Amino acid sequence: MAGRHLKALMAAYRDKDDLAFRRAAQAIIEEEEGKKHVALARDLRRLLAAGSGVRMPVDNAPLPESPRDRDTDLPLTEVRSSAFSLADLVLDTELNARLHELIREVPAWPELDAAGVPRRRSLLLYGPPGCGKSSIAAALAGELGWPLVTVRTETLVSSYLGETASNLNRVFEFASSGPYLVLFDEFDSLGKMRDDPTDHGELRRVVNAVLQLIDRYRGPSLLVAATNHQHVLDPALWRRFSEVLEVPLPTADQRRALLARTVRGHVGPGISLDPIVDALDGLPHAASELVGHDALRLAILDDRAAVTQADLQESLSRTTRRPWR
Repeated sequence: MAGRHLKALMAAYRDKDDLAFRRAAQAIIEEEEGKKHVALARDLRRLLAAGSGVRMPVDNAPLPESPRDRDTDLPLTEVRSSAFSLADLVLDTELNARLHELIREVPAWPELDAAGVPRRRSLLLYGPPGCGKSSIAAALAGELGWPLVTVRTETLVSSYLGETASNLNRVFEFASSGPYLVLFDEFDSLGKMRDDPTDHGELRRVVNAVLQLIDRYRGPSLLVAATNHQHVLDPALWRRFSEVLEVPLPTADQRRALLARTVRGHVGPGISLDPIVDALDGLPHAASELVGHDALRLAILDDRAAVTQADLQESLSRTTRRPWR
C-alpha cells in the first residue's frame, strides 16, 4: 500500500474532510485491485460505501422477502446473494472499465448529490445472447455486496388487464425499500415498440408504465435491464437509462482466455487451443465455456485426468452444430 495514500487518508481524518478521505480510500482500493487483491478491494469498497450514506446489507443478514402477485400470490422476483465479481468474467476492456467506474460511483453518490450531478441508477445492457449480460448483473451485485433481485417476467406479466402495471409498481416499490441490484432480464418482453401491429393496447400500457416508473425512480437500488433484442425496444426507453452499454461477442484473445480458464489444470501434452479458438469466431462467450466443459466431461467419463486434442475437437463439433441466436 503506497505511503502517500496512507498519509492522505490520515490527513483527511485529521481535518475531518470526508471527501478527501473517500478519495484517498478509493485510491487504496484501486491500488489493491491492481495487485489482484480482489477480495480485499471488494471488502474495502463495501466499508467505504457503508460509511457514505449508501446503505449496505450486513453480511449473512436474511434476504428480503420478494413482492408477490396480488392474484396468484406468486413471487414477482427471485432474491439471492451473489459471490460473483468482475474478475470472474472475461470482458471487453472498455466495458470492464465502464463497469468498474459504475461500481466506484456508488459510494460517491452523496458527493454527486451535493454537486448536483445525477446518480446513475439504471443500466441497460444489450448484445447477442450468451455474452454474459446476466453474469455482469450478478458480478455488480457481488462487488457491491447487495442482494441480486431478478424480476420473474413469467409472474410479472399477468393475463388480467392492468395487473402487469400494478406488478411493476410493486417491484419498483421494493427497489425503493433498500439497496438491491434489480435485474430485468429479457427486458424486451416489457419494452417492445408501441407500434407493434399485434398489440391490442395492453403492451402500450405496460411500456408507458415502464417509462414512467424509470423516470420517477429515485431509490437506493441499481436497476439493470438486459436484452438480446435491442432492435425491438421502444425508442423512448433508450434515453430513460442512466447508462447504456453494449456487451459484444468475444475477441480471439477473450475466447482463448475463456477456454484456457475452463480447462486449466486438465490439459494434456501437445494441446493447441488456437484451432479451437479460431473455429469459435462469431460465437458468444458461452460457446467457448461449453467447449471446455464438454471436453472435460469427455475426459472424466473416459476416466482420464487430462483433456486431449480429440476431446476439444469433438466438443467443438458439438458446440458449433447447435444454434446460438
